[in-house]
Amino acid sequence: MKPIVLGVAGGSGSGKTTVVRAILRHLGGAAATVIHHDSYYRDTSHLTQAARLAINYDHPDALETELLIEHLKELRAGRAVAVPMYDFAAHRRLPDCEHIEPYKVIIVDGLLILWDPALRALMDIKVFVDTDADLRFIRRLERDIMERGRSTESVIEQYTRTVRPMHLEFVEPSKRYADVIFPGGGHNDVAVDMLVTKVRAILNGA
Repeated sequence: MKPIVLGVAGGSGSGKTTVVRAILRHLGGAAATVIHHDSYYRDTSHLTQAARLAINYDHPDALETELLIEHLKELRAGRAVAVPMYDFAAHRRLPDCEHIEPYKVIIVDGLLILWDPALRALMDIKVFVDTDADLRFIRRLERDIMERGRSTESVIEQYTRTVRPMHLEFVEPSKRYADVIFPGGGHNDVAVDMLVTKVRAILNGA
């Protein structure tokens, strides 16, 4: 049986990580693995730090989605892949990669995973985590300061310059491609339970 590919999309700070963790908790670590679209930001190590800071990281072109598509095809064929590792503080790829083996369920999460038709075509179930914009901004602000070493000013500047415009242009419109929409963010236990039940039914051949 080919792996089930489950896509979890949504705006920055919507609660995608919370949803993914809940799915993993229900299915167990032996059944599922996660690939983050964020890991596939294009390598810009040849650019200066100033040039890296000027890149619009919220545009689809900033991501090497074609490599993610190739990796998903390999995993579906039963072959392991080497997923890039990315340094968000320095805005560059790291020399090391993460070895990912094929699992029964492969979860792909990211802002823009429903935007690319070729990537969508590889997903068996597509989820969009829908959360109010003010909550998403607060969560992003806290995350980028605590986890990615950003200043408050830089987070606000990036949000107004690229995050919000790109959300309205690419992320929000991609919601129409979702099979399931989780209203209220990542703490929608009923929606998670229904999704896990569906995944288990597919795994059991129902």
